[in-house]
Amino acid sequence: QVQLMESGGGLVQAGGVLRLSCTGSGSIFSIYIIDWYRQAPGKQREFVARITSGGSTSYTDSVKGRFTISRDNAKNTVYLQMNSLKSEDTAVYYCASRRNTLSSVDSWGQGTQVIVSS
Repeated sequence: QVQLMESGGGLVQAGGVLRLSCTGSGSIFSIYIIDWYRQAPGKQREFVARITSGGSTSYTDSVKGRFTISRDNAKNTVYLQMNSLKSEDTAVYYCASRRNTLSSVDSWGQGTQVIVSS
């Protein structure tokens, strides 16, 4: 099982950019699918983006064209580049690992807060 830690959150104005990082330790990071989720106040946690071990990516519709997920296995890190941020992107962002698309999440990070001011 891999342990995950997010970083890079903060306060940014609408239209701004942030890059979140998810760093893993304790296992072979490169074999894992890494997902980004977010949870806004009073809302359920929602899927944001995914990157597979092979580098395939997918996104929820609301972030397509604005967010980019990537990974650097040499650094055991997955990034979420967030451009053209909107107030509705305000949330706590979590990364999560799973072994394959059919398996459940086996590890969560502690989350990083993103606040987008309008």
